[in-house]
Amino acid sequence: MKLIKNLYLTNLFFYIFSGIIALFIASFVVEFLFPIAQALLVISIAVLVVDLLLVFHPQADVTCERILPKVFSLNDENPIRLVLYNSYSLPLNLTIIDEIPDQFEERDFVRKLQLAPYQEEEIAYALVPKSRGEYVFNAVNIFMSSTFGLVERREVKDLKKALPVYPSIIQMKNFELKAFSRTSTLQGVKRLRRLGHSYEFEQIKNYVRGDDYRSINWKATSRQGKLMVNQYEDEKAQQVYCMIDKSRVMKMPFNGLSLLDYAINTSLVISNVALKKYDRAGLLTFSDKIGTVVKAERNASQINKILQALYREQERHLEANYELLYQASRRVVKGRSLIFLFTNFESLFAAERVLPILRKINNLHLLVVVFFENTEIIDYSEKEVTNVEEIYFQTIAQKFISEKQQIIQKLRQYGIQAISTSPNELSINTINKYLELKSRGLI
Repeated sequence: MKLIKNLYLTNLFFYIFSGIIALFIASFVVEFLFPIAQALLVISIAVLVVDLLLVFHPQADVTCERILPKVFSLNDENPIRLVLYNSYSLPLNLTIIDEIPDQFEERDFVRKLQLAPYQEEEIAYALVPKSRGEYVFNAVNIFMSSTFGLVERREVKDLKKALPVYPSIIQMKNFELKAFSRTSTLQGVKRLRRLGHSYEFEQIKNYVRGDDYRSINWKATSRQGKLMVNQYEDEKAQQVYCMIDKSRVMKMPFNGLSLLDYAINTSLVISNVALKKYDRAGLLTFSDKIGTVVKAERNASQINKILQALYREQERHLEANYELLYQASRRVVKGRSLIFLFTNFESLFAAERVLPILRKINNLHLLVVVFFENTEIIDYSEKEVTNVEEIYFQTIAQKFISEKQQIIQKLRQYGIQAISTSPNELSINTINKYLELKSRGLI
C-alpha cells in the first residue's frame, strides 16, 4: 500500500502506452503491426519493471534541508534555501514542491533539477510577505525518477516550521547604514548644513578657516597663543516618539501593504536611528482608544520592545479620537519631545477638524505630522485626457491634490512641521526631517 500511495505515473508512461494501444488498434487493419505492437509492449513492461526497481530501491533516497531566516521582514525579499543531497549511486531527476505559507497564495511552486550520484545541490528563492503575523511552512514534496522517467516516487519531508513576520528589520538596518554613512547623500539621505548649534559642549579645538568666529574661546586662545574654538555636538538623550494612527483612514492599500504597515516600518526605522543618535525612542498607537504605549528609553532592549509592540498592531474600523491622543501625550510624554504623528488626511475638512488639538500638542512638544500622498490620484491628474468626462474627473483629482497642499500650508501656518509623502518614500523623508531638526537645533 505504501508503494502504491507513493507511486506516480509520468506523462512519458502514458505517451508510450497510448502509442502501443494505438498500434494494436491499427493492427486490425494492417496485420503486420500486431507483432510490432506485441514486441513494444513486452519491452515497455520490462523497462517499467526495471524503472520501478530503481526508483523504489531501499538506497534510493534524497535528503532535504530548508534553511530559513529567524524571522521574516515585512515587504522585503526574504531568502529561502533548499539543500538537497542524492545519497543514491545512480542519477535522479527531481521535482520539488515546497508547501510555502498560505498567505502567499502560490499553488504552483515547483522546481526541477537533476542530481548526480552523491551530489549536493541548492535551490534558492525569495518571498515577500505583505502582512504581519505567523507564516507556516509545511512539508517539502520530492518526486524522484530515474533516467527512464516512466514512474515517480514521492517522498514527503516533514519540515514544518512557523515564522513570525515582523516590521521591516531589513529596512531598519539599511536605513541605519544610510543615515550614518558618508556616502548616504547618494542614497537619498540629505546632509544638511548646521544653521545653529546646540549647547552640548564636546571639545576645544584649533580654529580652521570656516569655523564660526562666535565660538572662539578667548581664554584658551590667550593661553595657547593661537585661535581656539569651542566645538559642539548634537544634544543627546532627547525624546523621540512615534505616534501611529491605526484607525480606518490607515487601511488604504498601496502595493499590497496598508498605510499602517508603511507607518509601522518607518516607526521602527526612525526609532532605531534615534537610538543610534543617542536619543531616547518611544511609541504610542491610537484609534478610538489608546493602544500600545512604550515609554521613551535608551537601553539595549528598547528597539526590541518597539519591534514586539509594532508586530502586534492591527488596523481598527473606527475613527481616531484625537482628544484621547492629547490626553495621552500629556500623561505619557514627560518633557518636551519630538513627536512624529503618522496619520492620513484625504480632505482639508478632516485636517481642520483636528487642527486645534494638533496645535495644543505642538505647544507642548515639537510635532511633525506625517501623512500620505495618493499616488493614483497624482498619476491620473497627469495623464492625457481625450473627452469631457475625463476632464471632469481630472479636475476633481487636481482639487484633491490642491487640498493636500493647503493642509501642509495650514499646518505650517501654526508652526507645525508637516511631511506629505508617497508611501514608498516615507522612511527616507522621515529620516531626513529628523536629521534636519537635529541639525537646526530645534529639539
